[in-house]
Amino acid sequence: MNRINPSKLLLSKWTAAHPRNREKHFLVTELFRDEEGTVLDVELQAVLTQRSERLPWQSLKASDDWILGWK
Repeated sequence: MNRINPSKLLLSKWTAAHPRNREKHFLVTELFRDEEGTVLDVELQAVLTQRSERLPWQSLKASDDWILGWK
């Protein structure tokens, strides 16, 4: 389980533990917050294809799926 501070996720680098479509390395390009400033979701962008996807920031905690940094 990765320990994460959600407010420091912007521009952080992640590696997919099980890459799909040759997309292995990702960059957090945007944080989505509620009215109180709490981070709800992040936008991950694949470095290779520039494809973006939005997901809850808590999903990055799963070390079975995501590795902090580029490996």
